[in-house]
Amino acid sequence: MSNESDESRRGGSRKPIELKVEYKRLNAFFADYTRNISNGGTFIQTEKPLPIGTEFVFKLQVPRLEEPLSIEGQVRWINKAGSEEDAPGMGIRFIYKQDSQRRLIEDLVEGLMVDSLGRLLTTRLLAFGKEVWEEEEASEADGTTGTEES
Repeated sequence: MSNESDESRRGGSRKPIELKVEYKRLNAFFADYTRNISNGGTFIQTEKPLPIGTEFVFKLQVPRLEEPLSIEGQVRWINKAGSEEDAPGMGIRFIYKQDSQRRLIEDLVEGLMVDSLGRLLTTRLLAFGKEVWEEEEASEADGTTGTEES
């Protein structure tokens, strides 16, 4: 297990939520589930994570939306199968091509959090997550990114 805190490794406060996610790997399609989500990314529970650094497009099934949301992401870290403390899978950082896409996903995540946690707690978690996200951005500028869990 890495010595990094979960918050700094994940890049923000995450809300526990299970949403169906679909993506393509090589020529096969996979359907897995998220375990949590934040403005900056999600954790996809899977026995076969993609390699760290892999960029891919996945479709997220969100109850509020009629159609799945297509999101580009990058694998930032993985938990190997058989880890006693964490479920196997991969930590995904969202890649935003436009500010409008970032705002759409941030609004969606905030709405999901408010529905589950209430406005006050959501506001506090998002403020804390923003601080952590900015620290991660600074670390990336220094070239210290991505860890693999064993």
